[in-house]
Amino acid sequence: MGGSRASVVSSFTIIKGSLIDETYTVFRGWDFSQSPERNLDLVRRTNSVGAKSASWLVDIYKVLHRRFDPEGRDRILVELAQRGCPLELWKPLLLWHMTRDEFLLRDFLVEWLYERFAQGVLRVRADDLWPYLRGLHEKGLVAEPWKESTLKRVSSELLRIAVDFGLMRGTVTREFASYRLPDESFLYLLHAMIDLQPNANQVVHSTDWRMFLMDAGDVERELFRLHQFRRVHYEVAGSLAQLKLPFNSVSDYAREMVA
Repeated sequence: MGGSRASVVSSFTIIKGSLIDETYTVFRGWDFSQSPERNLDLVRRTNSVGAKSASWLVDIYKVLHRRFDPEGRDRILVELAQRGCPLELWKPLLLWHMTRDEFLLRDFLVEWLYERFAQGVLRVRADDLWPYLRGLHEKGLVAEPWKESTLKRVSSELLRIAVDFGLMRGTVTREFASYRLPDESFLYLLHAMIDLQPNANQVVHSTDWRMFLMDAGDVERELFRLHQFRRVHYEVAGSLAQLKLPFNSVSDYAREMVA
């Protein structure tokens, strides 16, 4: 709803959490005949998300306003919620859409968390993230070094978001969960990535899969499995890969996903 924040590090939106249920509720009631601001104003006036305080309601308004573009890039996500897409299928799509404009969340998932998973680390604590978060200032991504209180809140909420999306479990010490993308969500992401980059090899090797704890080998195994069930057509010959999806665009697939 604002300009792109794809390279902006924000502690505010992370500290407010994933807001999965709140986002789903807001998008289910979205009115495309009204502006995004009027839609969010209605949420603030009616408290359709069931916020426990006026200040929390204002925070939800601010986060959704910064995080999403319901009239553009995220319109399909809104339409899926409106059509009653099951939450377990919608959540992975929400995470992918969130990371289009949440640099810190994407970087944490794709770089820090996935690297620990790939190394065979079983458990992590919030303070394990502190060196990574301090490094954001060293890279020039944060104007001033964060105070210890901010480090504590941001690190805790990043791990809580990973739990909310099913990637981890636990409270103080977080453990990696046995996570698997639902087929329908996997196919949505394939269509969305192909729309952005129509090259099968680049899609298979996209770092976006890391936010679901998958590498290129995992993606290929899923593609071969779906190929066997004739849900996609996937062939590999040397360094060349051919991928044919059931629909011409992610919007076409989304319409059939919740028919």
